[in-house]
Amino acid sequence: MTRIAVTGGSGKLGGAVVRHLAEHGYDVVNVDRASPPADAPGDFLRVDLTDYGQTLQALSCIEDRYDRVDGVVHLAAVPAPGLVPNTTTFVTNITCTHHVFAAARAAGVTNVVWASSETVLGLPFDTPPPYAPVDEGYHPRPESSYSLAKTLEEEMAAQLCRWDPTLKMVGLRFSNVMYPEDYADFPSYDADPMLRKWNLWGYIDARDGAQACRLALELEATGCEVFVIANADTVMTTPNVDLLARVFPGVEVRGEVSGTQTLLSIEKARRVLGYQPQHSWRDEVLPDGGA
Repeated sequence: MTRIAVTGGSGKLGGAVVRHLAEHGYDVVNVDRASPPADAPGDFLRVDLTDYGQTLQALSCIEDRYDRVDGVVHLAAVPAPGLVPNTTTFVTNITCTHHVFAAARAAGVTNVVWASSETVLGLPFDTPPPYAPVDEGYHPRPESSYSLAKTLEEEMAAQLCRWDPTLKMVGLRFSNVMYPEDYADFPSYDADPMLRKWNLWGYIDARDGAQACRLALELEATGCEVFVIANADTVMTTPNVDLLARVFPGVEVRGEVSGTQTLLSIEKARRVLGYQPQHSWRDEVLPDGGA
């Protein structure tokens, strides 16, 4: 079995990733400060990732537990702007990510997947996006300390891969993570398109986010790549054409925006990773899936 360390495996997305990887035959080590649920699969190791020594040992070997790690999914972070002071968000996230990246290299781990963020695309889109659907084709536009750290993480990964051509580092720009119990509120968003315009009405089901992590681990490649990871649809039943005309009337439309398909383009993830979202909020709360 391949051993994967999942940092932040006790978190909202992390819990889904740990379960998904275990279901697909991976030996999973949850590396986190917070304890997981009692029924969580895999092993748990309490680690403070702001401490490089602890991080290095967690990705190397732990006596009586394991003697190697084959890959890393790095999800641990202050998960959004505004939860703690700005500098705390930035310093915590960039430090943890540097420690994970550096420890992986020191331990000889060349397969690294980490959570970047949709925020690097310019969220909350108080300044409209350059075009829609948005994709990986334009330079990051961080608008918060959280997003700035994520942007610099992507640059850090690119430079580390330049230093070491054997590395594979995949950044996943996850949209707003949701569980099925979160979907009950979605039908109410149609009453005011401004409520969710901040991320072009996107979301990611945690189970599909976990799928993306596994596919990124399994990608046979070297170098640094980033992918937008969202679900295939928006949180709205209002058609995209109407949303864009009302909320972003001056934004250039590039490509297909018909119906309610995602405006956070996942075409690169589909093409390169084979990513295909399997879940939709419509199946949970709308009769006949909203058909």
